[in-house]
Amino acid sequence: MGKNRSGHANVLVIQIIKGSNKGKECEVMKRASLLFLTIIASLLFVSSAFSQGLVVGNTMENFSLPDTNGATKALNDLKGKNGAVVIFLSAQCPVVRGYVARINELAAGYQAKGINFIGINSNATEDLNWVKSNVTEYGYKFPVLIDKGSVLADKLGATVTPEAYYVDANGVLLYHGAIDNDRSGKNVTDSYLKTAFDSSLSGKKITRTSANAFGCSIKKSAD
Repeated sequence: MGKNRSGHANVLVIQIIKGSNKGKECEVMKRASLLFLTIIASLLFVSSAFSQGLVVGNTMENFSLPDTNGATKALNDLKGKNGAVVIFLSAQCPVVRGYVARINELAAGYQAKGINFIGINSNATEDLNWVKSNVTEYGYKFPVLIDKGSVLADKLGATVTPEAYYVDANGVLLYHGAIDNDRSGKNVTDSYLKTAFDSSLSGKKITRTSANAFGCSIKKSAD
């Protein structure tokens, strides 16, 4: 009987030890899982932040790109006294074509108020001659710069044409996104970009600082 009791006691001790070890293993696994999830969440956050590009409230760094005549132009030299609009354009996009009159009207009207337009072409599928002839065809009175390799587009997070970035005289981004809410121009109820201009120029807070840009995707490969 004594031996049996001793044996049972030993088994019980072994089971307790095993149970304790299992508990520790579970705790270690839980901690490892939490650490793994934390790392993944951090990576996703960094990826998301990177994909956003320049966000409202941050400063657009000065950049230099060639215009259609090969002359290098810098953001700081092209800005007006009240800022600039960096707008991504395309020679072949039908959405841009539909916005040409509105873009030219805004550019002319607000240049007189110290806000200069700067066109950017980042499309690998549109060569220099095409872009140059398009500037003439569309009657742009502002410079259109060539973003070879879509470097600036990637840096700012631009993905479509037309897509606008409005910065103040210090380069701080005040508005990013669509020009207005209607591709055709026949039923515009929200002129996002114009409203941002008017609010900023009158010293008021811009209530809508972004709107999803829509149009043709920027072609980053000629293939």
